Amino acid sequence: MFFSGDSSTRKRVDLGGRSSKERDRKNLLEQTRLERNRRLWLRQQNSAALRIQKCFRGRKVVRTEQSKLREKFLSIYGKNCQNLDRNAFGPDSDFLRQFLYFFNAENIDDFLILVQICRLLQQFVRESGDVVQLFAAEEYSSRCALVNYRVKQFVYTCIRAVHHNRYHLKDQLLLTPKESNASAIPLLEVLVLLIDLKLPWSCKIVACLSKNNAFSLLREIILTGKDNAENCIYSEKGSSLERVLTVVICHIGQKPCICSPTDPVYSFSSQILTIPFLWHVFPNLKQVFAKQGLGQHYVHRMATWLPNLINSLPNDISDECPTYACLLGNILETGGIALSRPDCSFDMAIDLASVTTFLLESYPSPTRSDGRENSKIAEDEITGDDEVMEVVLDRKLIQQISNAIDTRFLLQLINILFRDFSSANDSDREPEDREVAAVGAVCGFLHVIFNTLPLEKIMTVLAYRTELVPILWNFMKRCHENKKWSSLSERLSYLSGDAPGWLLPLSVFCPVYKHMLMIVDNEEYYEQEKPLSLKDIRSLIILLRQALWQLLWVNHTTSANLVKSVPVSTAIKKQFEAIQQRVSIVVSELLSQLQDWNNRRQFTSPSDFHADGVNDYFISQAVIENTRANEILKQAPFLIPFTSRAKIFTSQLAAARQRHGSQAVFTRNRFKIRRNHILEDAYNQMSQLSEDDLRGLIRVAFVNEFGVEEAGIDGGGIFKDFMENITRAAFDVQYGLFKETADHLLYPNPGSGMIHEQHLQFFHFLGTLLAKAMFEGILVDLPFATFFLSKLKQKHNYLNDLPSLDPELYRHLIFLKHYKGDISELELYFVIVNNEYGEQTEEELLPGGKNTRVTNENVITFIHLVANHRLNFQIRQQSSHFLRGFQQLIQKDWIDMFNEHELQLLISGSLDSLDVDDLRQHTNYAGGYHSEHYVIEMFWEVLKGFSLENKKNFLKFVTGCSRGPLLGFRYLEPLFCIQRAGGNTSEEALDRLPTSATCMNLLKLPPYKSKEQLETKLLYAINADAGFDLS
Repeated sequence: MFFSGDSSTRKRVDLGGRSSKERDRKNLLEQTRLERNRRLWLRQQNSAALRIQKCFRGRKVVRTEQSKLREKFLSIYGKNCQNLDRNAFGPDSDFLRQFLYFFNAENIDDFLILVQICRLLQQFVRESGDVVQLFAAEEYSSRCALVNYRVKQFVYTCIRAVHHNRYHLKDQLLLTPKESNASAIPLLEVLVLLIDLKLPWSCKIVACLSKNNAFSLLREIILTGKDNAENCIYSEKGSSLERVLTVVICHIGQKPCICSPTDPVYSFSSQILTIPFLWHVFPNLKQVFAKQGLGQHYVHRMATWLPNLINSLPNDISDECPTYACLLGNILETGGIALSRPDCSFDMAIDLASVTTFLLESYPSPTRSDGRENSKIAEDEITGDDEVMEVVLDRKLIQQISNAIDTRFLLQLINILFRDFSSANDSDREPEDREVAAVGAVCGFLHVIFNTLPLEKIMTVLAYRTELVPILWNFMKRCHENKKWSSLSERLSYLSGDAPGWLLPLSVFCPVYKHMLMIVDNEEYYEQEKPLSLKDIRSLIILLRQALWQLLWVNHTTSANLVKSVPVSTAIKKQFEAIQQRVSIVVSELLSQLQDWNNRRQFTSPSDFHADGVNDYFISQAVIENTRANEILKQAPFLIPFTSRAKIFTSQLAAARQRHGSQAVFTRNRFKIRRNHILEDAYNQMSQLSEDDLRGLIRVAFVNEFGVEEAGIDGGGIFKDFMENITRAAFDVQYGLFKETADHLLYPNPGSGMIHEQHLQFFHFLGTLLAKAMFEGILVDLPFATFFLSKLKQKHNYLNDLPSLDPELYRHLIFLKHYKGDISELELYFVIVNNEYGEQTEEELLPGGKNTRVTNENVITFIHLVANHRLNFQIRQQSSHFLRGFQQLIQKDWIDMFNEHELQLLISGSLDSLDVDDLRQHTNYAGGYHSEHYVIEMFWEVLKGFSLENKKNFLKFVTGCSRGPLLGFRYLEPLFCIQRAGGNTSEEALDRLPTSATCMNLLKLPPYKSKEQLETKLLYAINADAGFDLS
């Protein structure tokens, strides 16, 4: 009872709060559970062992019985079935029952017996002519179940035998029936014999074969034999294997066939039609499939399997030959034949478009450059947003698909789908379901075609040989005016019902119409109003503008809501984003092109191109790099009013000048320019400057003809005068670097190299000179031809730009375009004659052009090659060097904000800038003058009465430039100011001429007493051309 000093007798305490009894109970329960599981495992192990032993004993007994039966069979019928007669196939005979019981495809003797049986069966049928009587005698109706069972088993045994020995028979699989000595031929010919659609049991046999996956066995047999297809000699009847497929393919569940629909996985479509180049191996089967209406059945059945068609296809043969691509190639190859049939139905065209569209969505394209997935990617294969599977298809497979989608295929498909619809205006009628289906099928198919095949191959066909453009426009116009867009989302797997109804039609309409506008001439567009009327084009512009604004701005933050229900794969999200991006690009391109047409001859207000949602917030965001508004400014600048873009451009220039002007305390670059050698002096001095020096301040001192510097310190005004004079001299056509069009518009002289040895260096200098004027905000009076301004935007010129250069050549080309007779009689060839300064040279428009005659088939190509030569090729070197000099100071993205017409305004301003009332509202006064002073009142009356030329001279006199600021005189820096000169009204003071300080935009005006005196003195001063000696 007392502590004895032994600690082992102390009571143990569990610090976890558990008693030892509780711990022992849990251990016991765990041990019991393990024992129970061990006993269960032992029982399962014993049970499995018993089943294995039972199965083994059973199989052993079966093999024994089979061996006994085989010996008995051979003793009765002989090793080569020499004792076999026709009665052995009857219902009362055990011959087939015994043989099918012991037959083993792995046993070569059994295989040879089967071959001999098939030969004898063919012989008996040839002798009697009735295969039903051979198997059923006279009792088929009463004993059909037994007969059908035996025939089914025998047919399936033949297929298994060929399949198991296919590698040994690979050289025989594509032989014709004449080669009956080959082992494979009797087996295959018996299949043809027993599956004939005329036989009463044929449908039941085919249904059984499909259920037992016999088509998969046939697929592997064909794949084994097709490698030797090139070595086989084809006959009109085809190979025996082809004859088997020809019989099987006719079982489509339509009278007289009574076959029921089968599982897509085991169907003929999935297993056989997915074999690569099937029609190349079996050309006769191709004709049967296409011409007997079978194609319509199989295509319709595949259309009903969408969108799970891919899941029902067999595994890919290889990465280069995916199953879906093989199916696509085979369907397209026969689709053209089916479409060419007079009885081809609307429903057939719809199904064909649906299936091929679905398969083409998975088709990888070498022409894609947007980084999207090039193959069908399973959702469980996607591990990240940036993962892309690069798949390169077999070259022959790509060629098969590309060749199938030819001109004829496209014409037939579109004409069948659109043959019941008119392009006539019927705006009060909403599109019917049939029309919606046709538009959806055509647009879905063409959309994926545009993403997979070279556009040059198909665009001209769609634009000029179909009614695609007017019919699509009529559909879109009615939907737009009725404010009800039909959903076409089922046409693409990655579009949801929430996707805008105009998304898919615009993805097709815009590129086709854009291509058409490149070829259509001015008379067709403006006078004949083809293919769309000018009224319709105005409506189209509004529709395009609204759609583009919704894509780029409104839907930008909510685009994820348009993708199908969550969860969705990364591939589907990217595909949906890709179509939105695609549509925004093609709509932008088409609107830009329509704006060019409007600039050539205005048919709608320029404001129709401006988005309604552009506000001050948007403009403030547009000047910030990497914002959404800035991206819109770069992609679709026409959505923003020109004045807003001009302000942004002006602010960009001001920021650039500030960056470079703030780095230099003193002006490093001072030029001395002789007025009578202004071009040479400017070229020699400016050519030595670096890009940084060109962006900095340049000060000029003029030297007159006596070698004396003119009065005046350059505070900016003399430099303005220098820029205006140097540009006038350098771009003068007398100097030989530029020529004038009939409208007195400037463009590079193609023969400049014949006048100036260093003409390309001069063009580089002139590009720099023009850029410097724009960089400093100086307007210069240089009216450039539109086709030359397009070179500053790095754009290509087309036939429609030719009238501004050579209207006579344009008229001749249009005459050729519409010539009704035989053009080859005109003796024209693909050559063009250049005539520069009396020297004629002949150039080929294409290799071998001297020997290529212009015909009715190639006249369009000839017309555009001539236009390309005159508008692009002849001035390519001059334009290229001019552009290099220009881009030294003016960034490309600055210029890309404007079209050619607007670019001319940036260079030269507009006559609207010479608004006297606007100048008066933004004028300051000094020296005692004010807005209501009588001298000021007389001055404005006199100025308002000046001619346009005198107004320009006045503006140059006071600002150094004959053009006012682009956005009005409120942007003149500094504001125009009128200062009183002379100080008094003495005769000597009043006899003085007005003077100016152009660097300050200042007019020093004496207080003349009469309006006549003021007008006389002012006119003399502004027209004296005395340089800065009057300043």
